[in-house]
Amino acid sequence: MIKAFANIFKIPDLKKRVLFTLGLIGLVRFGSFLPTPGVDGASLNAYFERMFMSGGGGIMGFINMFSGGAMTKATVFALGIMPYISASIIIQLLTAVIPALEKLAREGESGRRKITEFTRYATVALALFQGFFIGMWLENAANFGGSIIVPSPGIFFRITTMVTMTTGTIFLMWLGEQITERGIGNGISIIITVNILSSLPSAIVNGWNLHGPTGPQPLHPFKFIILMAIFVLVIWGVIALTQGQRRIPVQYAKRVVGRKIYGGQASYIPFRVNYAGVIPIIFASSILMFPSMVGKMIPVDFIQSVVAHLSPGRFLYDLLFVAMIIFFCFFWTATQFNPIQWADDMRKNGAFIPGIRPGKTTADFFNDVMTKITLSGAVFLAIIAILPQIICNGFGVTQQITRFFGGTGLLIIVGVILDTMRQIESHLLMRHYDGFMGKGRIKGRR
Repeated sequence: MIKAFANIFKIPDLKKRVLFTLGLIGLVRFGSFLPTPGVDGASLNAYFERMFMSGGGGIMGFINMFSGGAMTKATVFALGIMPYISASIIIQLLTAVIPALEKLAREGESGRRKITEFTRYATVALALFQGFFIGMWLENAANFGGSIIVPSPGIFFRITTMVTMTTGTIFLMWLGEQITERGIGNGISIIITVNILSSLPSAIVNGWNLHGPTGPQPLHPFKFIILMAIFVLVIWGVIALTQGQRRIPVQYAKRVVGRKIYGGQASYIPFRVNYAGVIPIIFASSILMFPSMVGKMIPVDFIQSVVAHLSPGRFLYDLLFVAMIIFFCFFWTATQFNPIQWADDMRKNGAFIPGIRPGKTTADFFNDVMTKITLSGAVFLAIIAILPQIICNGFGVTQQITRFFGGTGLLIIVGVILDTMRQIESHLLMRHYDGFMGKGRIKGRR
């Protein structure tokens, strides 16, 4: 593997792509330290440090993880790239249910450009909406124990916050597109991964200060060994879930054209176990996050009680979280996978599954197989998503640490690393260099 990394810099085009990607990643991290005008960043950061040291985090800790620590300082990139991700998912769902958008998606490059344009407009709208609520949240000193984070609150500050953070999100979106086009890997996914990994050093330091031998909540060595074993097993499980697939054997009928015979070869269709990826977790988190964010702005006892029950770690929150993940796994798979279309395409191409009649029987077979593997993948995904909270409650470890033991962050990190390594390996093998693995190939997520 070390030799494969060294070979990267022997290929001029690959070297240029890797260095370009690293340069833009540095720009992303630089922007995470540019403060939003009108915010006392030092006081805000001190508040979050106290909250993380006490083992808290909640919704804001979740947002902060995806923004690479930008939320704790209310910087230009505080919203991160999540408005774009949410807009992309919404547009994809609308494309599957609205005939006009579905027709547009099938018009080739021009249709894809139009859908991309709709996604960008939706990103701006979501970023403005979220920026407004973050501005209101920052103005309310009660959220920070009486500390004044915004010395000069008012409508001007809210508008400034909306415009600044929306501009940051648009700039991140543009950087992600540049990485995808001129760099290596999927730019948006790489930005999210880098932001998540950037919080790992501070999580380790805070975890050591809190759970170390001299900390206020020292962790027993036996518990530490168990946690490391769980971490290794979770990494293995996430890789298995990301790479797992059910291969459906396919046979092509022989065709005689003149004196030549075409077809007759055998192949397979790979059905991914986790067909929806991390989208169900992102959807479930976004839906459960919204009431908490809005509820913090409304000082009504009943609403505050509901918000408290919808906080991470509470039974109602965990129950709804698991149920939504399983539901969105099936919902997303149903909108993206059409067994009837697959069966028709196979029939038109002269392909069939041994022992299965073409047409409706094949479509029913596809539907049955996909339902079974989606159920197993959804249950496993829900377990991985809820595991950080279980570890937090069972071992008494801060949420800032347990987020790396599962959940959205770990799934994204593993998936993006595997996908990026696969692309680099393809460049190496194309130019007759050895890949990362001595045997086999790294399978991509798609």
